[in-house]
Amino acid sequence: MSPPLSLSLSLSLSHDVTPSLSLSLTMSPPLSLSLSSPPPPPPAAGLPDLPPLGSASFCQTLIHLLKGNIGTGLLGLPLAVKNAGLVLGPISLLCMGIIAVHCMRLLVKCSHHLSEKVDRPSLSYGEAMQYGMENVSWLRRHSQWGKQTVNLFLIITQLGFCCVYFVFLSDNIKQVVEAANATTFSCQMNSTNQTQVLVPSFDSRLYMLCFLPAIVLLVFTPDLRYLAPLSLVANLMMTASLILIYFYSLTHIKFPIDLPKVGRAQDYPLFFGTAIFAFEGIGVVLPLENKMQRPQKFIPVLYLGMSIVTFLYISLGTIGYMCFGEHIGGSITLNLPNCWTYQAVKLLYCFGIFITFALQFYVPAEILIPPVLARVQERWQTPVNLLLRTLMVIFTCALAVLIPELDLVISLVGSVSSSFLALIFPPILQILTFHPEGALSPPATVKNVAISLLGLLGFLTGTYVALEQIVARNSLKHEETFSSFRVQ
Repeated sequence: MSPPLSLSLSLSLSHDVTPSLSLSLTMSPPLSLSLSSPPPPPPAAGLPDLPPLGSASFCQTLIHLLKGNIGTGLLGLPLAVKNAGLVLGPISLLCMGIIAVHCMRLLVKCSHHLSEKVDRPSLSYGEAMQYGMENVSWLRRHSQWGKQTVNLFLIITQLGFCCVYFVFLSDNIKQVVEAANATTFSCQMNSTNQTQVLVPSFDSRLYMLCFLPAIVLLVFTPDLRYLAPLSLVANLMMTASLILIYFYSLTHIKFPIDLPKVGRAQDYPLFFGTAIFAFEGIGVVLPLENKMQRPQKFIPVLYLGMSIVTFLYISLGTIGYMCFGEHIGGSITLNLPNCWTYQAVKLLYCFGIFITFALQFYVPAEILIPPVLARVQERWQTPVNLLLRTLMVIFTCALAVLIPELDLVISLVGSVSSSFLALIFPPILQILTFHPEGALSPPATVKNVAISLLGLLGFLTGTYVALEQIVARNSLKHEETFSSFRVQ
């Protein structure tokens, strides 16, 4: 699985966050919720349709697309390549990138067709699914379920990102604290290719609890625009950190490379979950396309942007695995050496992730909290709002405490929710949109069914293997803890 913020008349969310002066929100990885004002009435008879209002140029849209797809998921791809193998991993990432871009293209095509049909200037992901179901007579009265289902997976994905952030912050800060007394200016790798633990520290779950009060205060921010300056600084820091990670990995590859070309079959579902977590940027597609000055140019932007994203994913995943080998961690930052430069990289990335938490949290909060506040007296709305936000953060922290394994949390979130948003729903939406009108050929229908079945298979196997590994690791930890008590 990889955070930008932009503010506009719509709200879109994905892995990354970048500040801008429009009123829309874009974050890491990938997710979208439209909160636009009611559509304007149709133009009067005899008047030509006015072009949609858009402000984003080709280059601006490309930058937002890149930021919306590159986030924390990128850091976990070296381990994903390890699970698939040095040869099979990059090939699989390329194939998954092609399929993910194709599904994004399907979503744009269906949104155009349905928005013209219902006379709407633009549609969100959930609205597109709703109107697609209305095309089928026996699904028409249940069409609201389509929109609600998409929004449910958006909520699951965003809360899953928040859980990943808790684990990421605790693991990296724990490592920095443990090695603080021996941090040097020498950036040579040790025998295990990772930061040496020199001073035993608290369990990582205690670090999560330490972060909890600060994150609760962060999500109390009344307006996300207040975070825009911090988000800009965080993005600059994360970009610099990523450049340093690339530099270190490229300059420390040891030859000859003796790594498995194909991984174990039982580990491949974990690769799927991590990879689809990284590629799940489909939520930013419709909001970005709707904001372009020339929306007809969006498809070239999509192909160019996702080609760059796929190249970065394959390159860092492969280079990171070649550099650190079998010792690669759930995030490549955990393998960086014990020196000031790369300790700073971890801290800078943690700052960016901390700020991004509030942006990722915004979508589920805006979906779940307003219906509750509508039933509360006005004088109690503010305290109830703050209470619900606190409980939601505590819930995500509790999930992270229960599953304090970064690689498995990323794979589980990718398998459970990202597979539906990125692979399963778009082909189904095209069938719902065009098949009842006789505009979908049999080969296209077969292709869509195959992609959805692939996503469903990844969901089932990835979820099962991730949960199995979580149970196995927790059992092993309990056995080790029990054995240490018996020895004492």
